Amino acid sequence: MTAVRDVLVIGAGLAGTACAIQLARAGVRVDLVDRQADVSALGSGITLQGNALRALRELGVWEEVKEHGYAYDSLGLRAPDPSGTLVAEMTEIRSGGDDLPATAGMYRPELARILVDRAVEVGAGCRFGVTPRTLNQDAEGVEVELSDGSRRRYDLVIGADGVRSWTRQAVGIQVDTTPTGMGIWRAFVPRPESVTRTDLFYGGPSYIAGYCPTGPDTLYAYIVEKAQDRSGLGPQEGRAIMRDLAAAYHGPWDEIRGSLENAESVNYTWFETHVLPAPWNRGRVVVIGDAAHVCPPTLAQGGAQALEDALVLTELLLAADALDDRLWTAFAARRIPRASAVVEASLQLGRWLQDGVRGDVPGLMHDVMTLVRETP
Repeated sequence: MTAVRDVLVIGAGLAGTACAIQLARAGVRVDLVDRQADVSALGSGITLQGNALRALRELGVWEEVKEHGYAYDSLGLRAPDPSGTLVAEMTEIRSGGDDLPATAGMYRPELARILVDRAVEVGAGCRFGVTPRTLNQDAEGVEVELSDGSRRRYDLVIGADGVRSWTRQAVGIQVDTTPTGMGIWRAFVPRPESVTRTDLFYGGPSYIAGYCPTGPDTLYAYIVEKAQDRSGLGPQEGRAIMRDLAAAYHGPWDEIRGSLENAESVNYTWFETHVLPAPWNRGRVVVIGDAAHVCPPTLAQGGAQALEDALVLTELLLAADALDDRLWTAFAARRIPRASAVVEASLQLGRWLQDGVRGDVPGLMHDVMTLVRETP
């Protein structure tokens, strides 16, 4: 008998859907709810490192991800000069194993659709536009009331509901989520034929300008600047600022900049960070993914770490016959040191950029990829 038979997962992002898939296909009854109206609202572009691809293969969706995404094995570093000069080309470590690409880019709503479809296929119940209202637990279970008026008792509640996690607040877990001093402009645009991998431009008027192919015809482009209050800008003003910042970068950026026409595809957010100390649970409620640890996307490991949380948690739940301190201690031991190391490395790269320090970026990237190549 597994430790749980009836589970509520709050949040249909990577961590939440991964939990739903693994539990439902093992015969656990799973309800998956998300506050968004539908799966298409869940994000823009995403870069998936090899350890994320390894997790997606375990979930049974790698072939579909490969079909809809864009896989590659190298990383370019370019100069912010009039030609966008390629100064280094590195073969990336295949952190998911030699039989998987090093990296794949993906349109995030498409990835969300694939994962939700997989969750439904294996038996999870999924509801969008639904949020939790109340949560009360005792030693035997958790009583939850949802915004659609339904009320049910669960063996376990998994809060995979992001940086501002309702679940985390509901069980009284306190954490200081702090800005790192960087903000990022993102856009989803057509892919120039010359772009076949991620290239990063360090320096110029912004900290980083980069892009990641997300499919045969699409691209996720981004520019990282000093964090500013951009909350009062309209879509056209935001597009104009991103185009102005992009004017300092050339090579493929010349074509990318010319395609920044759809103002609705441009968005701006700040980088933030936190890592919860152990334990990540309070009784029969646990938080994972961005609710437990969040870092700037400077090393593109946020999605991978969320997926790893889900796979480790569900492995332990399905192998145990009780929700007890041994399970939660094992979960913390396998996840907190690894997630913390990735967060710290991501922050270190950001500090180097902000301080104008010429740090060993390739070395840092190599160390992280070597770490995450090991199964969690």
